[in-house]
Amino acid sequence: MYKLLLRPLLFSFDPEKVHYFTFSLIRNMSRIPGFSALFRKLYLVKDKSLEREVFGLKFKNPVGLAAGFDKNAVLYNELANFGFGFIEIGTVTPKGQVGNPKKRLFRLKDDKGIINRMGFNNEGLETAITQLKKNKGKLIIGGNIGKNTDTKPEDYTKDYIECFNGLHPYVDYFVLNVSCPNVGSHAKLNDKDYLLELISTVQNANSKFKTQKPIVLKIAPDLNEQQLDEIIEIIAETSLDGVIASNTSIDRSGLKASNERLTEIGNGGLSGQPIKTKSTRVIKYLAEKSNHSFPIIGVGGIHSAEDALEKLDAGASLVQIYTGFIYEGPSLIKKINKQILKKANSI
Repeated sequence: MYKLLLRPLLFSFDPEKVHYFTFSLIRNMSRIPGFSALFRKLYLVKDKSLEREVFGLKFKNPVGLAAGFDKNAVLYNELANFGFGFIEIGTVTPKGQVGNPKKRLFRLKDDKGIINRMGFNNEGLETAITQLKKNKGKLIIGGNIGKNTDTKPEDYTKDYIECFNGLHPYVDYFVLNVSCPNVGSHAKLNDKDYLLELISTVQNANSKFKTQKPIVLKIAPDLNEQQLDEIIEIIAETSLDGVIASNTSIDRSGLKASNERLTEIGNGGLSGQPIKTKSTRVIKYLAEKSNHSFPIIGVGGIHSAEDALEKLDAGASLVQIYTGFIYEGPSLIKKINKQILKKANSI
């Protein structure tokens, strides 16, 4: 029903406006008695075989929602009813910021992709904390954290630490977002020496809490083998808990969209089916080259159950969807979990 009726209607409007409209629709429908139960009946798949223990956390199933959808942690309780095993909120920055000028979100319908240059638009740390205090404990919550756009390079680490300390009591794991192409002055965040410094400082902050939270690094899909080798070295040196592969891409090769359309859109991070192969390549390389020494959350171009299994077979322990959720609808989560069960039962 979603792809036949709802998606054509939603896709006839501006993507960012549709995003907020969809948020309101899900929230308001969930307030109607019986609708949350209906969503769970339609989409939730419960089975012990789906459970995964990763980072020392028990996930009800391996299918999560990637960061960027619920930036301010306002809808995670409602989104849990669609069958996700975990939801990642953010990217959260210390101060609220409006992000980049609009228009900044574009569909590539023929490619089943999205280009965005949102620029870490969010309402800031305090808003996220307020919302996370409403957590009903339905599923695992990840906290994706970053720096404010106007933060000076010498203060980047302070931004991450402020978000880390503030969110620590309210999320189950952390993601250091150092690979988003849509925020200015990110060169330093991709420097190995700085990454080692950042990770070490965050881990030191983590050690001061009674209960330590897992910390993972989100990396770009455009990294070459030498850069991926550096990521493996960083994880070995710091004993970081894992990696999310991958963020959005700046590569435009192989798209069906015309050069004129791409020029009209301009810069931004590409997500969806066009980065599926690129993301899977990164997962497979990291898993094999590291001898599966750390968990990987696979994300990028998952639009079907087969796409998700491809990520898992490449070495991912968990998967996340975002653009696929927008294009395929909430039934995608159920289809992935059903296919995982089917494969498990056939072994």
